[in-house]
Amino acid sequence: MEDLKKYKSNTRKKTPPGDIILIMAVMQKIKWIVLGVLMLVRGAGVQAQQDSIAPGAALTLQQCVDLAIRNNLLVRQRDLQAQSAGVNFKQSKDYILPQISANGNYGTNFGRSLNYNTYTYSDQQFNSGTYGINASMNLFSGLQVFNSIKQNAYLQEASKMDWQQQKDAITLNVILAYLQLLSNQDLLQISRNQADVDGKQVARLETMKADGAIQFLSTYYDLKGQYAGDLVAISNAINSVESAKLNLFGFLNIPYQRTATYERIPMDLSVPEYGATSDSIYQVAVNNLPLIKSVDLREKASWKALSVARGAYYPSISAYAGVGSNYSSVATSQVPINSFFNDTLTTSYASVGGTNGYIIDKRQNFNVSKIGFGDQFKNNRYEQIGLQINIPILNQLRARNNVKLAKINLKNAQIVAKSTRHDLQQQVESAYQNMVNAYDSYKSYREQVAAYTESFRGVEIRFNAGAVTSVDYVVAKNNIDRANTNLTEARYNYIFRTKILDYFQGRLTW
Repeated sequence: MEDLKKYKSNTRKKTPPGDIILIMAVMQKIKWIVLGVLMLVRGAGVQAQQDSIAPGAALTLQQCVDLAIRNNLLVRQRDLQAQSAGVNFKQSKDYILPQISANGNYGTNFGRSLNYNTYTYSDQQFNSGTYGINASMNLFSGLQVFNSIKQNAYLQEASKMDWQQQKDAITLNVILAYLQLLSNQDLLQISRNQADVDGKQVARLETMKADGAIQFLSTYYDLKGQYAGDLVAISNAINSVESAKLNLFGFLNIPYQRTATYERIPMDLSVPEYGATSDSIYQVAVNNLPLIKSVDLREKASWKALSVARGAYYPSISAYAGVGSNYSSVATSQVPINSFFNDTLTTSYASVGGTNGYIIDKRQNFNVSKIGFGDQFKNNRYEQIGLQINIPILNQLRARNNVKLAKINLKNAQIVAKSTRHDLQQQVESAYQNMVNAYDSYKSYREQVAAYTESFRGVEIRFNAGAVTSVDYVVAKNNIDRANTNLTEARYNYIFRTKILDYFQGRLTW
C-alpha cells in the first residue's frame, strides 16, 4: 500500500501541467462523443418505435391514419415544401431591414504604388490596409418589397394547402384500405359460415351412409363436393384478407406484421341513403377543399408577382452610411526637438542698397518616427452619409420582359384554377353517380337475400326430410351464399363511395 501511494505521488509530480490540461481536454471530448452516440442510438430507437408496430399489436383506424400521415413520403415532401415557402416568406419580410457589412484588407505593395498616407506615388515597398463598416437601406423601389411579401405569403399558404391536401388524400386511401380489409374479413366469415352449414350436412349424410339409411349416394357426394368448394372459397377469402393487409401496410409505410389485429368499426347492417346532392357537394368542395384553396392562392400570388415585375419601371431610392479608416507602414510624424542658425557665408547672399551681405537663417531639427496602427486608425477615420437614387433608363429590356413573363404566368395560373374546378366538378359528378348506383345495388341485393333466405329455409327443411334431391339443395344453397356475398360487397362498396364524397366535402371522419 505504501508503494502504491509513492507511485501515485511520483506520477502526479512527473506529469507536466500542460499534459494534464491536454488529457482533460481529450477526456472532455470523449465524454461529449459518448453522449452524442447515446443520443443518436436513443433517437434511432424512438424513430424505429414510431415507424413500426409490435407483433400482435391491435390497430385502430385512427392509429392507421396517424401512422400513414407520419410515415408517408409524399406527406413529408409537402411538409418540407411548406417549410421552404415559410423561409421564403420570412426572407421577403427581412428585405425591409438595412444591410450592414464590415470590410477590411491588408497587403504589401511592390513597385510604383500610391501611398495613402501622403497621397503620392513611390517605388518603396510598404504595407497598407483599409477598414470600414457600411450600411444601406432601401427606401423605395416601386413597392417591390411589399408586393413580394404578399406574394410569398400567398405561396406559403398555398404550400400549406398542398400539405393538407396530401394528408387528406392519404387519409382517404387508408380509410378505403381499412374498409376493404374489414370487407374481406366479413366475406371470409361468410365463407366459413357457409362451409359450416355444408359441413354439418356432410356429417349427417356420412352417418346415414354408415347406417345404410341414405337412398341415393349421389346426394352424399353432391354435398361433399359442395363442401370442398366451400373450403376453396375459404382459402381464397384468406388470401384476399392477407392481400388487403399488405395493401394497408403499404400506405402506412411500415414493415408488415402478419399477426396484427384490427379493430372492428361499429356499423349498422342497414346503411342510410346519402343525404346530399351532387351540386351541394360540389359547392362545399369549392369552398373547403384544400386543392381549390391552393390554386386560388397561387393565382393571387401571380397577381403580386406581376406587381413586383412592374415595380422595376420605377426609380429606387436608398440611404447609405459608412465609417472607415486606413493604415500605412511608411506613415511618419516629425516632432521638433531644437533650432539652430545656419551660416550660408559660402552659399547665399543678398544685396541691400548695392551692398552684398551674407544670409544667416534659422532652422529646426525634427525627430522622425513611425505612426502606430492605433493612432493611424483613429486619426484617419472618416464618415459618410447620403441618399442614392437609381433611375432605370435601359437595362437590356429586362424589366419589360419580366413583366411579360409575369403576365404569362398569371394567365397560366388562371387556367390551372379554372381547369381544377372543372376537373373537380367532373370527379364529384362521377363519384356521386357511382354512389347512387352502389346504393341501388345494395337495396336490390338486400331484397335478394331476404327472398333467397326464405327459399333456402324451405328447401333445407324438405331436404332434411328427404322430400327434395341434393341438386335442389345445392342450387338453393348456392343462391343464398352468392346473395350474402354480393350484399356484403355492395354494402361496403356503398360505404366506399360515401367516403369519397365525404373527402370532397372535407369531413373525413368516422
